[in-house]
Amino acid sequence: MDGSAVPAVRPPSAERRATSDVGGAGVAATLRSAPRLSRILRVLARHGFVGAVRGERHWPSPAQAREALEELGVVFLKFGQVLALRRDLLPPAYIDELERLHDRLPPMPDAEVRATIETELGRAVEELFGTFELEPLAAATIAQVHVATLLDGRPVVVKVRRGGLSERIAEDTAALAYLAALAEQLAPRLRAFDLVGMVREFRESLHRETDLSREGQTIRRFRAALADVDGVWIPDVVPERTTRAVLTLEHSPGIRIDRYGEAHPAARPTLARQLATLVLHQVFETGLFHADPHPGNVFVLPDGRLCLHDFGMIGELDEPLREGLTQLLDAVVRGDARAATDAYLELGLVGEDIDRSALEADLAALLREVRERPLAEISVGDALASLLRVGSQHSVRNPGELLLLARAFLIAEAVMRRLDPDLDVLEIFRGEAARLTLRRYSPERLLRDGRRLTRDLERVMREAPADARRALRRVADGDLGRVHAPELTALGQRMSRNLERLTGAVASAALIVAGAMLVMVEGWHRVAGDVLLVVGVLGTVVTAIGALRRPRS
Repeated sequence: MDGSAVPAVRPPSAERRATSDVGGAGVAATLRSAPRLSRILRVLARHGFVGAVRGERHWPSPAQAREALEELGVVFLKFGQVLALRRDLLPPAYIDELERLHDRLPPMPDAEVRATIETELGRAVEELFGTFELEPLAAATIAQVHVATLLDGRPVVVKVRRGGLSERIAEDTAALAYLAALAEQLAPRLRAFDLVGMVREFRESLHRETDLSREGQTIRRFRAALADVDGVWIPDVVPERTTRAVLTLEHSPGIRIDRYGEAHPAARPTLARQLATLVLHQVFETGLFHADPHPGNVFVLPDGRLCLHDFGMIGELDEPLREGLTQLLDAVVRGDARAATDAYLELGLVGEDIDRSALEADLAALLREVRERPLAEISVGDALASLLRVGSQHSVRNPGELLLLARAFLIAEAVMRRLDPDLDVLEIFRGEAARLTLRRYSPERLLRDGRRLTRDLERVMREAPADARRALRRVADGDLGRVHAPELTALGQRMSRNLERLTGAVASAALIVAGAMLVMVEGWHRVAGDVLLVVGVLGTVVTAIGALRRPRS
């Protein structure tokens, strides 16, 4: 296939979508990338992609897909890694192959390394570092890492970004935008993948990943989030030696966790549990988690602490998402399909045509399959990935953070089982879930939630009468025709929620007051008072949780 394979006429809808959905790509960028686009199309044709786009029932094999992406270079390698996250859409064979994408490139020339450092930091390498090894420790698609020392002798590692990335990203994402929109135009069944939206998100994430100063900020956030966790160390950033293209960190004297396990067999079970606890703490406690915890990114220090590296791929879960995820995974562990369906639908973006009963039936079948597996084969990550795949089949749009989380769980669990094949991942998860439940009902948490509930009740008393007066005034004025349905619905929902909260709060307060009075009396009254106090406090907690979980209008 030669350059004439580039379509002479661009489909109007494809052009509009590629222009509007991939910011900055546009028609001009596509025209500038025409020579590159011609080469991309030749490579894709050689690896069997053209037949699939034309609607023929012939998709490239998983190996062909991986080889095509590797041949097309840095941006397509990264795009393949993004596609490898889509366990909810792609068949397992493609996921397995895409995860093998070669992520190593030849080292940059020494002159280019020196030029980048000196341009970014404004001085000669010899004036910035006491020593600097030009032979890289590792060379990946975005950057390569060098060992060095600062002028005061402190050992560091220096991450240097490859040159010309901005131009290549602009060129290749413009070509990807064109191809995605064209593929959806020629093969409407591909619209279920939302390829154009995927390219848009990919372009934005790639720009974030190539900004090494942003990675430095992320590392500092991890250091703060994990500062109080025993057995973990995160290397600090050297800010005066860090820019968008250069990142300088404290040097870790550790060994990869898999190699450390091979050298210290007796330590393997402990390491597996350490890693499991660290992963669960990140996800459910801080909400900030390392999304690529493979052995090359998890080291063991001489004192036994774990050390994380490479924060280019991270995920972040806010508190409502963490609580919903806890409920979802708890339901999965218990095999409760109805509870799992409820929790899952609250997490995802649901279309109007979803069949809840069919979704619940498929989830029930999935949970039965999970529970029937041998203990050694049960994986929280695999269960979550399978659940997301079932949801996608029922028009649920999975949040990107959940896709990252499923991947992180799968990678971490593979490392844990390699260290300790007898590790019971579910038992560790149950223990962590129980600990989090106790923390959720700690006095500090209840006090904080009580304060929020007080503010909510104050808002109820302040706003509800005014809302009611406005609605009644419209009714009295005969102005019902101009009462918009969304406004009236929102008002009814707000008043209903407010009444529920107020009733629950008043009832719980009455029980607490009665209990407090009875405990001051000797005899059976004290026992009754204790019971009323417990019921009142529990009622307050339930009311607070209900108020916090309901959407605010």
